[in-house]
Amino acid sequence: MSTAEPSPSPATTATGPGAPGRDPSPDAAPRSATVPGGSSGSSRAPSADATPGSAPVPGGSVPGRAPAAAAPGADPGQGAAEAVGYRGVFRVGEFRPVFAAHLLSVLGVVIAEISLTVLVYRATGSPLLSALTFALGFLPYALGGTLLAPLADRLPARRVLVGCDLVCAACAAAMAVPGTPVALLLVLRCAMAFVAPLFQGTRSASLADVLGAGDAYVLGRSLLRMVAQSAQLIGFGLGGLLLTVLAPRGAILLTAAGFLGSAALLRLGTRARPARSAGAGRRPDRGSPLAGLRAVLGHRRLRALTLLSWLPPLFVVVPEALLTPYATGLGVSTAGLGLLMCAMPVGAIAGEVWAGSALTARTRSRITAPLAAVSLLPLLAYAVRPGLPLLWGTLVLAGLAHAYTLGLDQWYVEAVPEELRGRAMTLLSTGLMTLQGVGMALAGVAAEFLPVHVVVASAAVLGTGVVLLLLAEVRRTDAPRV
Repeated sequence: MSTAEPSPSPATTATGPGAPGRDPSPDAAPRSATVPGGSSGSSRAPSADATPGSAPVPGGSVPGRAPAAAAPGADPGQGAAEAVGYRGVFRVGEFRPVFAAHLLSVLGVVIAEISLTVLVYRATGSPLLSALTFALGFLPYALGGTLLAPLADRLPARRVLVGCDLVCAACAAAMAVPGTPVALLLVLRCAMAFVAPLFQGTRSASLADVLGAGDAYVLGRSLLRMVAQSAQLIGFGLGGLLLTVLAPRGAILLTAAGFLGSAALLRLGTRARPARSAGAGRRPDRGSPLAGLRAVLGHRRLRALTLLSWLPPLFVVVPEALLTPYATGLGVSTAGLGLLMCAMPVGAIAGEVWAGSALTARTRSRITAPLAAVSLLPLLAYAVRPGLPLLWGTLVLAGLAHAYTLGLDQWYVEAVPEELRGRAMTLLSTGLMTLQGVGMALAGVAAEFLPVHVVVASAAVLGTGVVLLLLAEVRRTDAPRV
């Protein structure tokens, strides 16, 4: 059931089993959840950027803080994985099935989105209902993330992940039944979106159990996010090819098989761990969804980091939301539009590969604040109404700046109390997905009254101001936690 990891990246909308939209993600990887959190058992090497006596970097290790505790159940080779980079992460035996499950399910979700859209359009002839197959995911996603978040800590992670995959497999199988009414197809689509944030949050929290909360976690989360972004580039083309040889219901049936395969990989390839709240002294006032939200956002540093994860993507999606009208105004061909749509994902993947392969954990932490501060500035090029070559370079550059999210992941995992990790990660992906949708809608409204190039350039200015304010708050909270 895993789907794209939600992330503050324009091209990655969260795509959990049935997640709405394209993402984010990145958000958004089954079973091994990529989120802050420690795990349960073996000893974990201290975070690479935790060096006693070093000056604090916003979000970096805090002087005086003890090294992260070992992650329960972590692979004995975890320390090596943290030192070796992406290749080392794959040496952790439990991560491989998590990665495979994520790849399987994220491709399935993308293919299902295309197939369901075609199926609804053929059945009704209505462009509106066809478009609703995408749009209807947002409301249940927001509701599911808010209402189901407590389950991420209250139930064992593997049970939650496998259960969500099975729910999505059942929904996809029901969609594939001949004669299923369009209304029921949309209800099933909503049901898949409802459980998607729980899956993504639990997966993120459990990834720290598999890899530890140090550098291996950051690189593992990065790998899952890159899979989600790549799926946007490859999955839609693959889905289109499949529909030339299969009916839409047949393609949706393959999605159901993908969810079942993901569930099997997670059930057989990962360890059973107790619920995160078990024995952690969970306070009764954190049991309800709203109380959990207050607990997460009531923590000053965690609130600042959550907003730093949520708000930049709201502005980053503006050029993507308005890419078609802008390109049409330039007289760009369909092929040129496709090239432009790939630009940000290509830049984001290249940025993550560079940051994860060429930089140390300490360096990634040090560049997080300055890179985040300038991440929206490339979009100021819209002020001069760029043509196709300059526009493509502008979007690639904006995608490259997405590399700051690796350091932000580390800051976040260090800030989240373990007993709140699953719920915090669920709320993080929920807010990220919801605000990306809000950003697209607001961009469309603004473009009704202003030229597209003015809207995008203004978003870059406003977004940069917001990021600078959030970074100042993060820096103020960069102190030993008591």
